[in-house]
Amino acid sequence: MIIALASDKYGMELKNYIKEYLKNKNKDYKVVDLAEEPFDDFVDSSVELSNYILNKKADRGIIFDEYGVGSAMASNKIHGMVTANVTEENTAHMTTEHNGAKAIAIGSGIVGKKRAESIVDEYLGVNYAGGRHQIRLDMLEKLV
Repeated sequence: MIIALASDKYGMELKNYIKEYLKNKNKDYKVVDLAEEPFDDFVDSSVELSNYILNKKADRGIIFDEYGVGSAMASNKIHGMVTANVTEENTAHMTTEHNGAKAIAIGSGIVGKKRAESIVDEYLGVNYAGGRHQIRLDMLEKLV
């Protein structure tokens, strides 16, 4: 699985921590860091990561900023993206399984390192269920 990471300056420390965590956790993960240097703004990092995923260069993405919500909002403005602001494990799991999340946003000012590990594990450890849930995704895709 290819996982893309991106961050503004406020999420950089947590992004770097999770990058190393993923590299050491699962050798089947290929981690692509789109923010070796932090983006100036969470909008920039969100757009970069979203386009990277939509161009099928990565399977999933994780965006880091201070609170997470800004990155999620910016990413969801990109047609075709489904990104959730996640602060705990159940949302990471359900947004992927039921909503087909292509990315999650994590706020470094909200979530600590150990919680971020658990969130990332839940997000990457589940697949989209499809089926009846696809109806909602199709509805979202029709919104302009």
